[in-house]
Amino acid sequence: FAMAQAKKREACSLLCLPFTITKQVLNLALSIALLILSTLLGPFKQPAINFLENNRGLVILFFCLPASFIFDLAIKARIYVQRRFLDPDSTHSARVNEIRDRVKEWGKVPASDRKPLCTARPNWLSLSTTFFDKTKCHQIPIDLHEILRFDEKNLILHAEPNVTVREVVEYLVPRGYTLAVCLEVGDATLGGLAFGVGMTTYSHKVGLYQETISEYEVVTANGEVITVRADNSHSDLFYCLPWSHGTLGLLVSLKLQVVPAKKYVHLKYITANSQDEYCKMMMKYSGANDKEEKVADFLEGTIFSKDKAVIMLGSFAEKKEKPDVKVWSQVNDVCLWYKPWFYKHVESILNAGSNHEELVPLESYLLRHNRAIFWVLESMIPFGNHPVFRLFFGWLCPPKPAFLKFTTTPLIREWTFAKQVFQDIVLPLDTLKEQVDEATRLFDRWPLLVYPCRIYDHKRGPQGQLRAPPSSRVTPGTNFAMFNDLGVYGTPGQLEKKLPYNPTQAMRDMEKFTRDVGGYSFLYADLFMNEEEFEQMFDLTLYKKVRKQYHCNGAFPTLYEKIRPEVDVIAIGEQYAKKSN
Repeated sequence: FAMAQAKKREACSLLCLPFTITKQVLNLALSIALLILSTLLGPFKQPAINFLENNRGLVILFFCLPASFIFDLAIKARIYVQRRFLDPDSTHSARVNEIRDRVKEWGKVPASDRKPLCTARPNWLSLSTTFFDKTKCHQIPIDLHEILRFDEKNLILHAEPNVTVREVVEYLVPRGYTLAVCLEVGDATLGGLAFGVGMTTYSHKVGLYQETISEYEVVTANGEVITVRADNSHSDLFYCLPWSHGTLGLLVSLKLQVVPAKKYVHLKYITANSQDEYCKMMMKYSGANDKEEKVADFLEGTIFSKDKAVIMLGSFAEKKEKPDVKVWSQVNDVCLWYKPWFYKHVESILNAGSNHEELVPLESYLLRHNRAIFWVLESMIPFGNHPVFRLFFGWLCPPKPAFLKFTTTPLIREWTFAKQVFQDIVLPLDTLKEQVDEATRLFDRWPLLVYPCRIYDHKRGPQGQLRAPPSSRVTPGTNFAMFNDLGVYGTPGQLEKKLPYNPTQAMRDMEKFTRDVGGYSFLYADLFMNEEEFEQMFDLTLYKKVRKQYHCNGAFPTLYEKIRPEVDVIAIGEQYAKKSN
């Protein structure tokens, strides 16, 4: 059997060879083209770069979108070949052993000559806005891209870390299931979410993504392959792996909770015309006040101004008409390429001034924000939601975040935090009014995204980087408090209105507000905190204990080293503030 599997794997490698060669040829051709252009441009090189930086939309339209389309085709072909000719589950151990052996070889290097470990995944493939310098690390290839097994009886999906959300959606939805916490960005990987954080519109029922993980398979700094669960000897590590960003070990597989689903989501849009109204609605519909409150399967809020918002309640449904709600017969596939971006569709309902109901196909609902990357794409392609653009180019959207990062020059990198804001922040839901007021004062950017989410008290003392919620905020009769994700994306209103704007001061004020109310910043985005302030926001007590226990000190970067921006955001922010003034 082992010999047969080895032959199948060899055959699969041969079949995948053309895709590998094509990728290498494209990389080589791109390098040669850049070299020739650099030589020919000579004194015109900098003006050409300036033109590209000032016309980011054209770069995205004529490079990022076509490159994303070709890349997707190549990946799909590779996945098809591998899954058609190879049993991933039977070769998983062999691929993990290769990673283990690489770590053990690294361990034989004299301690004085060792570099810290990290994965070999290129920075431009990650969804983080930062560019961690991997040249200072010993890079371990993690070629793990397969769904290993679906246990339909126990509703558990066993998968490798580089499987993407889109792949899981395409695998589970036709079978009548979905992940309990399924991010709306198709290119996010299961492993990235596991060692980072994930939250979605189902989180008011189950909590953060980490709460849906029952088991991790990890290669430690010693080259051991261990199974990490809450109920075994590695329970401390289990609670510290989320939010660790690859600083405690190398993830090689994980098991995730799956929930039964139906073909459609019945989506009800409720308009709110005052801040007090939408704040009370979010508390009520999330079940934050009463554990007996019957809550919808999905809950989301989009705030379009200080006093205007749309609350969306979604429930799994079949396509059938209820006598009292005839609109249920209407199906709106919100992800069709020619249709308005989802948040624009929501805004049109707000402008119409009345509530609305419709059925949305499940897959389209789960990836509803994918085309416009919520509303980030509007800052990059201002004409992206124009009907003509959608008609002719909408099918190419979204550009893969990988290619957006690949075309990031130093100046554009500065713009990502000096002229734009990309932040997701976990905050207590009962402070929603204060959150909106503070975000308005600091960024004046609309719309704002709100996803309610449970944060649990696991009754075990230190429980990882997130503290147990204070008892005063816990929903009576439960072990959780209701928090929410506040998403702020795009160009600050002060810059659009040609008013003074200090990105350093704005971000540091927002971080201070977050610490003061007991919240947490998502770590994919740029942070302006120093290390002392970072340790005030996050509880690193257990994390530091685990690093020592599993010999991570010196073997992996620390969490702050891994997630801090690679540029001096404070100094650059101050420079832009002076220019703005």
